[in-house]
Amino acid sequence: MALYAAAAAVLEGVESRQGSIKGLVYGSRFQNVKQLYALVCETQRYSAVLDAVIASAGLLRAEKKLRPHVAKVLVYELLLGRGFRGGGGRWKPLLARHQARLKAELARLKVHRGVSRNEDLLEVGSRPGPALQVPRFVRVNALKTCIDDVIDYFKRQGFSYEGRASSLEDLRSLKGKHFLLDPLLPELLVFPAHTDLHEHPLYQAGHLILQDKASCLPAMLLAPPPGSHVIDACAAPGNKTSHLAALLKNQGKIFAFDLDEKRLASMATLLARAGVSCCELAEKDFLAVSPSDQRYRQVQYILLDPSCSGSGMLTRQLEEPGAGAPSKKRLHALAGFQQRALCHALAFPSLRRLVYSTCSLCQEENEDVVQDALQKSPGTFRLVPVLPSWPHRGLGTFPGAEHCLRASPETTLTGGFFIAVLEREEVSSSVSQTEALGPELTPSPAPKRKQQQRKLAAGASTPPCT
Repeated sequence: MALYAAAAAVLEGVESRQGSIKGLVYGSRFQNVKQLYALVCETQRYSAVLDAVIASAGLLRAEKKLRPHVAKVLVYELLLGRGFRGGGGRWKPLLARHQARLKAELARLKVHRGVSRNEDLLEVGSRPGPALQVPRFVRVNALKTCIDDVIDYFKRQGFSYEGRASSLEDLRSLKGKHFLLDPLLPELLVFPAHTDLHEHPLYQAGHLILQDKASCLPAMLLAPPPGSHVIDACAAPGNKTSHLAALLKNQGKIFAFDLDEKRLASMATLLARAGVSCCELAEKDFLAVSPSDQRYRQVQYILLDPSCSGSGMLTRQLEEPGAGAPSKKRLHALAGFQQRALCHALAFPSLRRLVYSTCSLCQEENEDVVQDALQKSPGTFRLVPVLPSWPHRGLGTFPGAEHCLRASPETTLTGGFFIAVLEREEVSSSVSQTEALGPELTPSPAPKRKQQQRKLAAGASTPPCT
């Protein structure tokens, strides 16, 4: 019942304007924040439908001890979700008494509105547009398992593996229990949109990381070799940090900073579940970290993913109902912080390579920030041209901006994202072109089938490949 009580509390907080969904979820102290976040977002999306069904069925009149927000979450699970995955507690038999009436009222509402699918009941502004129809990307955590074992596991669960995708259209047409290997990232599996894996045993054991494809690119493009010292400047919630650790094979050091105590606590839980052992967390403002501190004298790689407007986030309309484009005042404040953070990162004396990324679509937070940093350190760093086949490039606001990457649901079937890779000039001139460009992430052969399949007990975690 803890899941449903927590979801109801978040919904009530959003309604009373105590904060956004994300802020309230992280502040709830519920252990599985992703599961809670998904349930709250979906319940909120169907809020008007649920209110209508609950009122027509007379549920709150019949059950006076049932609080409205708890009722909404429970009815969502009963009618539109996946059943009582959170247990249901004492409310499960209560809802069972009203199940037939609630289902009848939902069916009557569909007939009244002339629709046949649940999603067709949504108002136009609440329907999942292109931004909510991107596939479910799942990164296989190489610290705990390997791609072959995970594919085998899903196949034994009744999923159909279709091999490596050859185009975006392959990803767009995914349906049912079919899944693919991403055409670009070698440890990224792709499932149909809205596939819910929050309760999957491999996710709960840290063998899978639910991470958008665009969000996987920063760590891959930073490409720190095992043994490196890396700074993750604004680290929470930790998906990119766990990805860096996997690339390092837990060999080396990650210094991860974040100011938010609650987000950092959730991040610590995520990293422990993912098997990360090379990371040092610090509740600290990255701008207060001295580049001359001897602890960071070996840092050659920095990932900077600072706070931003979130205008590219797929669920922003659910977190902030009715939110439009960020105001000029807010963009100016955010860009000022981002510029300071990027210039500060470039001041680390041993830095060789840096990736700057945001989940924003705004030029002020992206190309303008990068241009400002390059102008303040002329001849010291340059933009690295990466992934030449990537279809969505930076806005042509200054020479070289085309080396940056952009992402969007329409062009890349991902969340909205921006990435720039900067490298010290003397590094670029002293290494081969291949090393300077970093990973091109060209498609590699599809995973080779093992001659002897590993047998996994139902619900057990996969062992790492040897």
